[in-house]
Amino acid sequence: MNVMAPQAWMLDPDVETLDRAALAERQRERLRQTLAHAYANVPHTRRAFDERGVHPDDLRDLSDLRRFPFTVKADLRDNYPYGLFAVPREQVVRVHASSGTTGKPTVVGYTAGDIDRWANLMARAMATAGVRPGEVVHNAYGYGLFTGGMGFHYGAERLGCTVVPMSGGNTERQINAMLDLEASILCATPSYALNLAEVAEGMGVDLRASALRIGLFGAEPWSDGMRQELDERLGIRSTDSYGLSEIIGPGVAMECPERCGLHGWEDHFLFEVIDPETLEPLPMGATGELVITTLTKEALPMIRYRTRDITRLDDTPCACGRTHVRIMRVTGRNDDMLIIRGVNVYPSQIEAVMMGFPGTAPHYQLIVARQGVMDTLAVEVEAAPDLAAETYVETAARVRHHIKSIIGVTCGVSIVPPGSVPRSEGKAVRVKDVRG
Repeated sequence: MNVMAPQAWMLDPDVETLDRAALAERQRERLRQTLAHAYANVPHTRRAFDERGVHPDDLRDLSDLRRFPFTVKADLRDNYPYGLFAVPREQVVRVHASSGTTGKPTVVGYTAGDIDRWANLMARAMATAGVRPGEVVHNAYGYGLFTGGMGFHYGAERLGCTVVPMSGGNTERQINAMLDLEASILCATPSYALNLAEVAEGMGVDLRASALRIGLFGAEPWSDGMRQELDERLGIRSTDSYGLSEIIGPGVAMECPERCGLHGWEDHFLFEVIDPETLEPLPMGATGELVITTLTKEALPMIRYRTRDITRLDDTPCACGRTHVRIMRVTGRNDDMLIIRGVNVYPSQIEAVMMGFPGTAPHYQLIVARQGVMDTLAVEVEAAPDLAAETYVETAARVRHHIKSIIGVTCGVSIVPPGSVPRSEGKAVRVKDVRG
């Protein structure tokens, strides 16, 4: 293992250790500016505020934010492409966008100031994870309209690292580049990192003996079981990264070496957790849907954006010394939740109970179908390379019983030969919906 001992080194110590009262005061000042900026320059926001009967001047305290309306992903699609921008399009120096696989893509924009702040936030986040100036950063996040590749690239450069901009795919070449260029930091989705480990093993390469020491993984939910798998197979310390393109991209929050939640940068973002049914704010520590308001965005200010991510917040001091609130690891998304015979199921729950199950590999796919008026769930799990084919049925029965006992849902399970489940070069596609 190449894992170095945790160090509480900070890029912005004066900001990262601000006391809670000073953080709240900074948030209040920036929130008032953001509300006024959005109200004055975004017609959709002005209409939404007017319909709710609120005005930016109504904000006296942070708690007053609950009176303001939410922003949801549909608002970006309804105002496609530039309707939510708060500056003239000519002042937007870059756009990113979602894939648009379920409709129009969501387009996000950045001024030159936004890009500069994003790079600073990414540098701070990477330093929080343990990355140090001068290290070689192998960036396997996709470049292009997806925010991951360029977000980590700019952050690593701002931190003073050497960046290898590999993007996704060409996996054998990636492994050779990691070895030849002596990369110590790997940036990727966790599913693609697992693919790298698997391909390396097939090439006879032991990445545990390489210079790799830290993995910065995000862009998809992943379980503690997946973390352990990556730590062991790559010889690294896997670190969770959090962000959304609608908010800024990666750089919203990052784990420190304590790995007890992700530090959310409260000088740039205001975090709430709400009950997804009543939409009322929940107290600190309660589990619900994460809502984020940007405090320093110029091109695309987001007011109370509903992320759909299920988590909780913790504002107790961290052993690393940082005072910013911690976002506990996301357990699922409202819009990813499946209802199978009356039981609520998140794909990440399936991963959590299957990871490391004897006789199986960490590759699976959920197939959602409909029988009559009821949705059904089938799970395809890849066999471990050494699992005898004659034991597939018995192993499937044990997996099915394990899922039922832990999650409470009855599903079909089939064990498939090694290599059968499609591999990911970016975000993993875990759910195959054949309901029609």
